[in-house]
Amino acid sequence: MEIWRWSQHDMKPQWYKMLDRNARRAFWTSFAGFSLDAMDVQLYAFVLPVLLTAWGLSHTEAGLLASATLVSSAAGGWITGLLADRIGRIRVLKVTILWLAISTCLCGLADNFGQLLVARLIQGLGFGGEWAAGVVFVAEVVAPEIRGRAVGMVQSAWAVGWGMAAAISAVVLALAPADLGWRITFIVGFLPAIPVYVYRTRLKESETFLKAGLRSSRHAIFSRSMAAATIKGSLLATGMHGGYWAIATWWPVMLRSERGLSTTATSAYLAAIATASFFGYVSSAWLGDRIGRKATLVSFALGGTLAVLACTELQVSNFGLLLLSFPLGFFALGMFSAIGPVLTELYPTEIRGSGLGFCYNFGRGMAGSTPLLIGGSAANIGISHAIGIYATCAYGLVLLVTIFLPETRGQELRSVSEARS
Repeated sequence: MEIWRWSQHDMKPQWYKMLDRNARRAFWTSFAGFSLDAMDVQLYAFVLPVLLTAWGLSHTEAGLLASATLVSSAAGGWITGLLADRIGRIRVLKVTILWLAISTCLCGLADNFGQLLVARLIQGLGFGGEWAAGVVFVAEVVAPEIRGRAVGMVQSAWAVGWGMAAAISAVVLALAPADLGWRITFIVGFLPAIPVYVYRTRLKESETFLKAGLRSSRHAIFSRSMAAATIKGSLLATGMHGGYWAIATWWPVMLRSERGLSTTATSAYLAAIATASFFGYVSSAWLGDRIGRKATLVSFALGGTLAVLACTELQVSNFGLLLLSFPLGFFALGMFSAIGPVLTELYPTEIRGSGLGFCYNFGRGMAGSTPLLIGGSAANIGISHAIGIYATCAYGLVLLVTIFLPETRGQELRSVSEARS
């Protein structure tokens, strides 16, 4: 097929030209929503060094605040996935973007550890649902041969959101007093959600969803025919998220405490990771359609392992660490472009939302223990060594699970009846 030809035209967004009007709207609303998803959640990592000083938090308490959102996202993702299979993808997308924005604002209004913990738990419920509903929506409105690139490019929005979080926190924390700056940083996260919500009111529901007819039981993803897919998908997501959140939560603190970098310099290092991750997302999305989902996952998991070990175990200068930040961001985050297409293609239409919502956010919830474990280990072995150990174990899990996954590149999306036949 023309779309698979290896030529200079592959470097252009040929897949985008194949999208109709509603598919393009689906892509951009999911891209915008996921970027805000990333921005709102990642703001915590950027204000964490300030909170450690202002509130006198221990590393264990800081890790608990990070883990709280990840754990509650597991419940939020499954619930919103179930709702997406019953009331539609678009209705759920409208709710999740507002929920996420309001809960992020609540984080900025917290006056103590307990209040912030509750706000972070509430935030996780919306955080868990945005990705699942958006990815399912995009996957159902694009052609099978470009699904990897379309869904993978939605994943690249995480890099945009991370970059936005870095920019906002750098500016606000530099200009405002510390006790006020971190609050403003959270509250600013509310504003971009308004135009995204308005845009979502103009979308049409997925034809694939509308034609599916009867909805399956909420337990269908655990049925005999689907249990293996759910276990594999959940473990794959656990490994990916475990590695990512080990880095994302504690990297700013490590740069400040072990490397002695300023707030501005820390933001620059994180911006390097975010920039590289964007190219990682794009490359992984393209490779998923070119060489297959499994080969892409293996390549990026191996690259992520080597990159995180180089950053945490090698004795390098600050400039050397800055250079290593690029392969770290490229591989550690780029691999996420492969998981959306894989999970989408593992489940039939009637349970696709609940399947993706459960697997992706179960993994994120399980990975919620990683920031807490690193916080508890930091006093004994140091933050950087703890990050290296837990991230390496997580990527090892990705490699192991990938061996047992089916190759689903180019697969037509199917219904429950087709899956059983």
